[in-house]
Amino acid sequence: MKVTRAASIPLVTHDPYFSIWSGADHLYDKDPVHWSQIRQQLRGYVNVDGVVYSFLGDKEFHETIGQTGVDVTATSTTYTFENEKIILNVKFISPLVLDDLTLVSRPCTYIDYTVEKKENCDVRVDFVVSSDLVSQKQAKLIGCNARRPEKGDAPAYNYAQMGRAAQKPLGGSGDHVTIDWGYVYVASAEKGAVCTYDAANEKLICRLPLDDDKAGMILAYDDLLSINYFGQWRKAYWTNTYATILDAIGAAFADHDETLKHAAAVDEKVEKEAYAAGGEKYAFLCNMSYRHAIAAHKLITDEDGNIIFLSKENDSNGCIGTVDVSYPSVPLFLLFNTEYVKGMLRPVFQFAACDSWEFDFAPHDVGRYPYAWGQVYGLNGKKGDLWFSGWNDDIFPPFYQYPAGTDIFEFRYQMPVEECGNMLLMTAAVCKLDGNALFAEPHMAVLKQWTQYLIKFGADPGEQLCTDDFAGHLSHNVNLSAKAIMGIEAYARLAAQLGRTEEAEEYHAKAAEMAKDWEKRAIADDHYVLAFGNADTWSLKYNLVWDKFFGSKLFSDEVYEKELKYYVKKTNEYGTPLDSRKDYTKSDWILWCASMAKTDEEAQALIAPVAHYLEATATRVPFSDWYETVTGEYCHFMGRSVQGGIFMPVLMKKFGQ
Repeated sequence: MKVTRAASIPLVTHDPYFSIWSGADHLYDKDPVHWSQIRQQLRGYVNVDGVVYSFLGDKEFHETIGQTGVDVTATSTTYTFENEKIILNVKFISPLVLDDLTLVSRPCTYIDYTVEKKENCDVRVDFVVSSDLVSQKQAKLIGCNARRPEKGDAPAYNYAQMGRAAQKPLGGSGDHVTIDWGYVYVASAEKGAVCTYDAANEKLICRLPLDDDKAGMILAYDDLLSINYFGQWRKAYWTNTYATILDAIGAAFADHDETLKHAAAVDEKVEKEAYAAGGEKYAFLCNMSYRHAIAAHKLITDEDGNIIFLSKENDSNGCIGTVDVSYPSVPLFLLFNTEYVKGMLRPVFQFAACDSWEFDFAPHDVGRYPYAWGQVYGLNGKKGDLWFSGWNDDIFPPFYQYPAGTDIFEFRYQMPVEECGNMLLMTAAVCKLDGNALFAEPHMAVLKQWTQYLIKFGADPGEQLCTDDFAGHLSHNVNLSAKAIMGIEAYARLAAQLGRTEEAEEYHAKAAEMAKDWEKRAIADDHYVLAFGNADTWSLKYNLVWDKFFGSKLFSDEVYEKELKYYVKKTNEYGTPLDSRKDYTKSDWILWCASMAKTDEEAQALIAPVAHYLEATATRVPFSDWYETVTGEYCHFMGRSVQGGIFMPVLMKKFGQ
């Protein structure tokens, strides 16, 4: 999809520590950055008959070659440059194809070049990688350049690598940091390619001749270790297939054409389904959020070989496996493979079973990235000096090992109704699409416990945090109550799938009773309120979407008709506010609401302003999910997995009832 402008465009996106974005209108305006805005200096130069032109990164003293276009699909970004002698296309392909777990994990980005010569000329490309990618602090670096011989189906290729001399894998924890361990690689199998480690200037260079009008290279990263998962030092999923990063790079060269066809098929699927669900503007949003949402995760397996898919709570507090970050993200992953969502849920079930988690509701997270060592949100501040430091880069203790009675957490900072509802709904969604509840069966006891909590406290939640906690605590939260009701219904559906008919009927009846009461207490003439008892308020009731997904019909048609009409009425230039308290919004929740629209016109009225924000905002950060609907300015949050929620209209079109 041709893009004239967007907030920030993905170039290389594999995981939270290795995501590189163009934060400028033109690729040569300035150096690329990490999602957190830390410089990740890459430079690209095209040499035409001895004259050097810059096409990537800060041009410094070089001439530039004019950028004439940029095309973004789900899996790739292609830039077009032109002058009087050549037309150059530079394509970055991160084949994050969700129907292939290995490709999602394999840390190899293709960079393919094609050139159309307007006249006879000699052309070559230099791609330069700085030490920014391996270390943000002053440190001794080492590297080399070598030739990897042909091995099996993999061709011979030249490569260069670079990394810190003193390696400390998983040497820190936190937010707004980039990787400080592992090795970056540039490689090419092209005839005449030269890959060099420049020790004096601490950079890698890949020089490619364009004699045949096309050439390609790979930018790769070996992080050595990826996650500490409840005491297990786990490598990335791709290491289950490839013994070394050189094997992975070789395989990427060998399957280049096949992989690009696979990626193109995913591009076509995303574009076609998005267009059918919401039109051209909606397809634009899906293309811009696909890699973004996937890259905010790391894919590993546990010691039993189960898929574990852990998010990082980017631009917030760096939590790993946050339940209310997983919840908005799941539409994208449910569309391709429920294993990804199971991989989000397994760590939470595991921590909830630990002695240190003593509450009768679900946890918020399982640690701080890259340490899945137990929840770090809402710690008991009175004991902070004894147990932990919250400083960025420090590693929290392994709370999963702590015994009962240690009093690690403060209740007032927890999200009881929020996380119980999230865990139940995600589990039930997985089991609906699987066609059975085998995944849920071992966890039914704790799921029932969380359901009982919702029955007791969900009808009219007291003052507590919800996922929209930047707005602060809120008593009598109507949208949170809707989540509780749908969470109870989720348990009823799981029970039904397992043949527990009486239990299913009992919990369904309870959910239906609560929904009727909800409608009576929440109505305010032409809409439903933000908080029970406050007729002058309103909010986006995005949690109601599961009633449509399950086809449970707990809420009347009148609720949806009034709410959607009211949302359209309240929409500003760049979107519908989250609620009546502020003008800011969450893009993921708007798209959840749009998926419940009765007509295409109503859906477009909600979708188009979000696309307008992404195209017009002056804030040059990756697609922010929290922004101002009047000014189009970014509030906070960027590079977050929650943008998987943009795919809810597609999910509902395919599986809603």
